[in-house]
Amino acid sequence: MIQKRWIRGAVLSGVLVLPILTSGCVLFSQETSQNIDPPQIEVKDGTEGAETGQAVVGEENQMTVYLEDRNGYLAPISLQTTLGANEQAGQKALEMMVENGAYASQLPEDFRAVIPQGTQIKSYKVDKEQKIATVEFSEPFNDYNVQDERTIVEAITWTLTAMTGIEGVEIWYEGAKLPEMPVDGYPLDETLTRAVGINIEAAEGVNYAQSTPVTLYFSAVTLNDEQYYVPVTRLVARSSSPAQAALEQLISGPLNKKELTSVILPDVQVKNIVQDGDVVTVDLQDEAYQEGQKLPTEMLQALVLSVTENTGASTVQIKLNGEANVVDEANKSYSEPVGRPHHVNAIKS
Repeated sequence: MIQKRWIRGAVLSGVLVLPILTSGCVLFSQETSQNIDPPQIEVKDGTEGAETGQAVVGEENQMTVYLEDRNGYLAPISLQTTLGANEQAGQKALEMMVENGAYASQLPEDFRAVIPQGTQIKSYKVDKEQKIATVEFSEPFNDYNVQDERTIVEAITWTLTAMTGIEGVEIWYEGAKLPEMPVDGYPLDETLTRAVGINIEAAEGVNYAQSTPVTLYFSAVTLNDEQYYVPVTRLVARSSSPAQAALEQLISGPLNKKELTSVILPDVQVKNIVQDGDVVTVDLQDEAYQEGQKLPTEMLQALVLSVTENTGASTVQIKLNGEANVVDEANKSYSEPVGRPHHVNAIKS
């Protein structure tokens, strides 16, 4: 019997078109957006902390920063770095994100840093009790194209909130807290969280005021045929179960099928989702699946990333047709609950 292919092929071409959003309006309220706050994952040692942005002083390590790909999507990219004795991981990450900055040569060629060229991080501090990172930028920070404003906000917010112990971000500029972004007025009066979303899009016919945001992870490919994940926050019809809505949208696939690739075929069904504390159990149904068949790593990792992003849980138990004996193509077992993959998108520079 011919084995079923779970991942769709896609030709990467064309121009990214995103829905037009009013920059002067906060996209999500805190009430509707709390489900897309990032899961906080404790990391036992720095060598496993790419997804949480960790770095160990004096050791070469992975650090995750959000960069813009050639199609206009922000994606988490894990970069090798060494943290100096007086450096903070968050500040180092932001310095890596300055366009044509000191770390430009370390960025993969298909990706660009989005913080305006010449910007310096004048100060950086973290309120551990409030879990808020405050960053002050220098004058070139206000020199950017209007269409990049939301991208800059999203990149800074998602990079810092990926780090353990940080849930919010405040942006300062030349000695004062910014009430809004300097070019097009994106509001900064409230602490930035992952509620801002990332790579925003809306499902067809959805009323923004009556929607639920879900963040999905799809697959993309560089010009050198290196696979990487792209998070997309999609507005869908209001749902009482963001996890269920997220998986249904993940199965339905990307809206932009030229640049992003589905990770699960559309005839897969979500049989059940149950969250018990910090573990979410997802039971998928597919009649074509044969017991013992190995599943694509990209599919399983994207599923775990999407579920944890929308539930706040740190681990996911995956079942297929009621069975937990799931194995990926790299022979990794998913028979027990698994956490978010480490070193996401470690693309060569």
